[in-house]
Amino acid sequence: MKMNFKGIVKEILPYVAVIIFVIVIRCYIFTFIRVNGESMVPTLHNNDIMALNKIGYNFSDISRFDIVVINTGHEYIVKRIIGLPGEKVKYLDNKLYINGKVVDEDFSHKKTEDFSEIKVADGEYFVLGDNRTNSMDSRVFGSFKKNQIEGKTSFVVFPFKRLGRIK
Repeated sequence: MKMNFKGIVKEILPYVAVIIFVIVIRCYIFTFIRVNGESMVPTLHNNDIMALNKIGYNFSDISRFDIVVINTGHEYIVKRIIGLPGEKVKYLDNKLYINGKVVDEDFSHKKTEDFSEIKVADGEYFVLGDNRTNSMDSRVFGSFKKNQIEGKTSFVVFPFKRLGRIK
């Protein structure tokens, strides 16, 4: 049985459509990311696989304490939003101060060494790892622009024993 061109196109078109659909979803909406290193312990662990929502910030604002993936230009890092645009951020005696007022942190993190007040530039975000003694974050790199934030993540998919939403 010989197939003509129309028959071949009709045969492969559903496969091409599925491939295009998957590429669009992965590039613009949702993908998986792997945590690299121990900078987010105890919340996240090295090699945790997480779902990354790439489109969420198109419909909602970036909020304090969101866990985000940032493109540093050389690598992707997973960190927590601490300071928002225009704010003054400081840690003193392991307490977070935003614009001179103590802000309670409702997640576990290791001790944060004191640092002087830092003014976050407009359109930028100050981030820290939860493992504050072993994290390359805004204390090293400085604040990050919104366009460097790839998306928000809050769901571990692997290992299965850690499956679920994280805070």
